[in-house]
Amino acid sequence: MTALEKLSAETSVAQDYDDYNAAGRIWGQVPRDRITKIRFPRASQEVTARYLALADMTTTVSDLLDARGIRGVIAGSHMPGIIPGKKIAGTAVTLRSIPERKTPTQGAIDKDPIKMSTREVYYLAEPGDVLVADFGGNLDVSNMGGQSCTVAKTTGFVGSIVNGAIRDVNAIRDIDYPVWCKGVTPITGKFRMEAIEINGPVTVHDIVVYAGDLVVADDSGICVVPFDLVEELIDEAEAIEAAEDKMRELIADKAPISELRPLFRKRYD
Repeated sequence: MTALEKLSAETSVAQDYDDYNAAGRIWGQVPRDRITKIRFPRASQEVTARYLALADMTTTVSDLLDARGIRGVIAGSHMPGIIPGKKIAGTAVTLRSIPERKTPTQGAIDKDPIKMSTREVYYLAEPGDVLVADFGGNLDVSNMGGQSCTVAKTTGFVGSIVNGAIRDVNAIRDIDYPVWCKGVTPITGKFRMEAIEINGPVTVHDIVVYAGDLVVADDSGICVVPFDLVEELIDEAEAIEAAEDKMRELIADKAPISELRPLFRKRYD
């Protein structure tokens, strides 16, 4: 990015911040200079609905990302969903956090403000978004709990992906809010972690996620589709699933190999 482009981006974020503040959508827990972007393009509701209609959503999307040489998939064995059977598709908004330098006890003694903030992200985002939170895979303390997920659901989020741990699992299940995470813990993140950047690039397990990417997740795992490929991939994914439906029909009808081979080659060659 050139100096001029950087200045233009900073000016845009500053204007967006002022607009959102005037609309009552700024909590003020995260300094303005830690917010990389606020407004950015998103996949349409029609497109996300098409992804959700795929019978084998992450399986099909994973294959298409592989075919393009893109590392954008996390196996469910690494980051399972806490509510089995859930399936989401939505635009990524990102939050990166780092450990606090002080001990939790000292932070409490000094009456420091709580620096972990998901609320700032929720009110900057749009209905249909997915929170992608990165705390470096830390499994000791909680990135978010039941109250945070309640705010997420109330503001229209469809789910969260957490590169770290969560708590209040029963409460999150009770409100039926989908979360995929590295682990669970009862230990609070208060005085232990600090929100350092909103809507910048984050790492989740071993892939990079940018604000504006499309996140799809189900019981098999998580896939992240770069924004500029979102519509291209769904067109191809629908064609693949139609071919596989036809293949299953032929297999069930005990069709000869001569009829199966062309469909098999179209899918896998």
